Amino acid sequence: MLSTLFTDFQVIFDRDPAARNWLEVLLCYPGLHALWFHRFAHWLYGLHIPVLPRFISQIARLLTGIEIHPGATIGTGAFIDHGMGVVIGETAIIGENCLIYQGVTLGGTGKESGKRHPTLGSNVVVGAGAKVLGNITIGDNVRIGAGSVVVKNVPSDATVVGIPGRIVKCRDTKIQPLEHNRVPDPEGDTICSLLKRVEHLESMMQHLPVDTVLVDGEALAGVRPKHLVTSDAQIKSDYEEYEGFIGGAGI
Repeated sequence: MLSTLFTDFQVIFDRDPAARNWLEVLLCYPGLHALWFHRFAHWLYGLHIPVLPRFISQIARLLTGIEIHPGATIGTGAFIDHGMGVVIGETAIIGENCLIYQGVTLGGTGKESGKRHPTLGSNVVVGAGAKVLGNITIGDNVRIGAGSVVVKNVPSDATVVGIPGRIVKCRDTKIQPLEHNRVPDPEGDTICSLLKRVEHLESMMQHLPVDTVLVDGEALAGVRPKHLVTSDAQIKSDYEEYEGFIGGAGI
């Protein structure tokens, strides 16, 4: 037990660049406090002592803003960064050296009994605000992007982003746990692909004769579809707006 508590303490210096000295970590890291409360409550829970383990978890919740059911199993080297709003359910299992950010929920999907919360492998990173729900398995070395909602199993060494969570692969380069800005964006990639397709179609329209229009892929004469022809200035304005949206304008 003492070895596990020391590992919980030591891993903070490896994971958090803001950790400056042992006293600051000992006094000012609610994630560490919540884990230590949980270790004790989980030990009592394993002895089948009624009420007291839940009471200890509620005290930890009051003091840290982190709610961990005493039945949850958390491996060594876990780090809950900031932690406010983190909820970990009764049958959740968290492997070794996992990193969990604020607002994360490891919860269930209904009132089913038995194993109803997720199982995380080792070295998993769960981004801020992510929700991992149900009796699913998250493999080793998985990264879950901030704000994602994961409801299906995820294989090892994958990256999951979006609502619902979609599995994407990191492209050739290894991404560090704190580099959230380099997480792939499948929604953005899809929108960009559609915009390129629209741009291609508009370019084709610009080169059609004024008295010709395409219907079901065939050119028909005798129609003057001026309303289908967009000016260059309007196209430029539209694409500036689209590119701003993709880049996060207004967020």
